[in-house]
Amino acid sequence: MKSSKTSPLWSIVGPGIFIFLWSTGFIGAKWGLPYAEPFTLLSMRFAIAATIFTILALVTGAPWPKTRREYVDSIVVAVFIHGIYLTGVFWAINQGTPAWVAGLIAGSQPLLASILAGPTLGEKITPRQWCGFALGFLGVATVVWRGGDGGSDIGPGIGIAVTVAGLIALTFGTLYQKRHGGSTDLRTGQAVQQITLAVILGIFALSFETNEIRWTPDFLFALGWLSLVLSTGMFSLFFIMLRRGTASTVSSLFFLVPPLTALEAHLLFGETLGGRDIAGMALAAAGVALVTWRAKAPA
Repeated sequence: MKSSKTSPLWSIVGPGIFIFLWSTGFIGAKWGLPYAEPFTLLSMRFAIAATIFTILALVTGAPWPKTRREYVDSIVVAVFIHGIYLTGVFWAINQGTPAWVAGLIAGSQPLLASILAGPTLGEKITPRQWCGFALGFLGVATVVWRGGDGGSDIGPGIGIAVTVAGLIALTFGTLYQKRHGGSTDLRTGQAVQQITLAVILGIFALSFETNEIRWTPDFLFALGWLSLVLSTGMFSLFFIMLRRGTASTVSSLFFLVPPLTALEAHLLFGETLGGRDIAGMALAAAGVALVTWRAKAPA
């Protein structure tokens, strides 16, 4: 059975589920961080996911990587997508960056992915897409620029910088996975990734944090959602879609994440948006649409 065929229903439902789940990652971080520090929470998240993927791989007899290069490829993806990106987002939110701001910056990923997909994956960038990149950048700048008034609190500048660094890491990891990660079994590949991050973040947690945890129902829910639903389910869906489609097509889904994250953060935490912020989000979404839209050839 060829995995390249995608049913019409899956092409609608799959991306829709992915967009919703990805947007909740920022909410899950904000939900769980009052009860545990970032490295501690993430190391627990990765340890739980690593256990699930390892058991799944052993029970189903999934093939483990056969060469050192396959292990290295999985570890590189783990460090950039799970490690730098997720750790940056969690750390920034813990420092006071609103969840919707982190979501907006991460939502700019299609712009950067489309630009880098040219030299790395051989995709051509059209003048329309360059215009979209500029428009999207203007949208993000409209939100994060601190001059003047009329905008909402976007948190400390270091939080913005770290989230941008996470955006770059997410983009690099996505392109790297598309180019080098297609041959590794998803079950064992993700087991290697999660084990790697559980060890690295565990060392960081023991070295730089108190490791104190408040075992409240809210924390248990956040930990369960982050590890069981997102680390196992959402990232599996992400890698499956990445294998079936192009990097730019999959990345284009991220432009829908910021408004959904903003709505969720408003409903759950009362985070507010100013007029300038909403305008910036609209500009960013329009820019991404220009970059990722593919016109149909005339019949």
